[in-house]
Amino acid sequence: MNQAVEAFLNKVWKEITTLYEQESKRINEFKDQRTLQAGVHNYLRVAWRKGKFTWTKGKIYIDFSKLLSSSNKFGADTYIMELTDELLTEEFFPTLCGLVDDLFRSEKLGPDFFDYKFEVVFEFEWENSKLTLNKQLYNVPKLIQLQKRLDHFIQTMILSDLPVLPVEIDIFFFAKHLVNPDLMKQEVEVIDLLIRRLSDKLDNDQELKNDWISRYTYTFKKWALDYFLLQHFTRSGHYGMIWTLKEDHPSVDIGEMDFFLYAALQIGFTEPDIRQKYMELAVQLGSKEAAIYLKEGSGKFARTYRGELIEGRNNDITQTIEIRILSEEELAYKEALDYIINLLKQEFPKSYQLKLESSQKNFLPVEELAKSELHQFFANALSYPNLFPKIAEYVDIAMEEFAWYGDVEPSEKSVMPGTYAVLGLGLYSEAYFPLVCRYMELVDTEHQSAQDGYAEAFIDAHGVKVELMPVIVSILQGGIDEGTLVTNLTIDTPELAEALFKALKGKEIYESEMVLHRIFGSIEELEEAAREAQPPLKEGLEQLMALQIEMT
Repeated sequence: MNQAVEAFLNKVWKEITTLYEQESKRINEFKDQRTLQAGVHNYLRVAWRKGKFTWTKGKIYIDFSKLLSSSNKFGADTYIMELTDELLTEEFFPTLCGLVDDLFRSEKLGPDFFDYKFEVVFEFEWENSKLTLNKQLYNVPKLIQLQKRLDHFIQTMILSDLPVLPVEIDIFFFAKHLVNPDLMKQEVEVIDLLIRRLSDKLDNDQELKNDWISRYTYTFKKWALDYFLLQHFTRSGHYGMIWTLKEDHPSVDIGEMDFFLYAALQIGFTEPDIRQKYMELAVQLGSKEAAIYLKEGSGKFARTYRGELIEGRNNDITQTIEIRILSEEELAYKEALDYIINLLKQEFPKSYQLKLESSQKNFLPVEELAKSELHQFFANALSYPNLFPKIAEYVDIAMEEFAWYGDVEPSEKSVMPGTYAVLGLGLYSEAYFPLVCRYMELVDTEHQSAQDGYAEAFIDAHGVKVELMPVIVSILQGGIDEGTLVTNLTIDTPELAEALFKALKGKEIYESEMVLHRIFGSIEELEEAAREAQPPLKEGLEQLMALQIEMT
């Protein structure tokens, strides 16, 4: 063997074995039994990363994961300059793979150290080029052993009757194995039976069931992306949101397409936007079934509704609800609300968009809100006070943090589900002030700004009163972080100053500071107002200033 290659290999292997011995001690201390895990490690990358100014002043990197870059890096000697692509390809990499393979097939590091398959990757950066080599290793006896354990698990833990249930760690690995072609047939009939069976068994443990759904939908998304889509498309743009069909993409296997569509449907239960995108990509690949889904929905919900006073249609794939008001009256909007509430109770996407046919065109007096058909629908419904309890029922079901209606293109006009309904209720009835406060605590003020103008509309509707101060403060806190000035909010009596002081007492400093900024413009302007005010208002404003000093 070439001396430079030997020196490089000795350095690399010494570091690998040292790190592996440390890792082995950690793995052997696992307390939970992992019957569905063949082993922890399935990847090793050795890389030479060139120096910033001179390629020979680089570092050797060792990584144990594709997803996480480790800090295992170290220098090399002058032998680096003697290496060539030929030496690395014909001597270094085969010998490294041989050493890894011997260790991989032994149990020197313990039976749980290596998975049944293992990928070795080697990368070497030259001045103006890069060498990349990889090899897959398989331990067939270990794979067969895992297959037997999985079959036994399915029979005893999944297909068996209650009260037998799998533990959480086994659910985690079972979800991963669902999309592993080495272990499971990637056929809808096979996988769907197992998913439904375990989901039904977990009905009495909602937390564990939610975790199970999250696990298997994540694995479907990973399979759809890594295994299926990247065969046929390239990704680009912000967060890889632009998909471009490859001119030379392989022909689409019918079985894989069926499984991809099934995966997309499952993903849609938690991420409907991704489901819709995947269906659109499937159409580009010629899927007629995906085109039908986009036109008619998944089939989970009755496609059409014909009532006495409204007609309704829905499509959960495109996340749309259509309402046609046949008669402009209170009962028609009650019927429409019942229709939407029933869909949401069945887990229709909360981020839906609404298409409305109505002769009424009402909107809430909040300038920042988009004048969409969804906004129009709730403003129309809010013209009937008898429907307020029904609208509040809708809000309780619809509100969800970090979600947005699809009634506008993603922008500063995007709002959380329930927004139009709850803001309207707050304008028209004091009974729903607690609901407004709950909304303001939940809304994502970093990514939503349309509620920022609500304070002025609320004050126009109700005025500035002592008893309303806690609600007003909550609304002010629900605005954007920049603290927009509310022009019609004036603290001009000692009673209002005292009420504001009590409402801010106990708040975090940044919260009270934001509220004061929105009322006075700045702390300096509050100080000026206090100097110019007459007693007893003067003392009330000074008390607000003292509150800020006390907090700091």
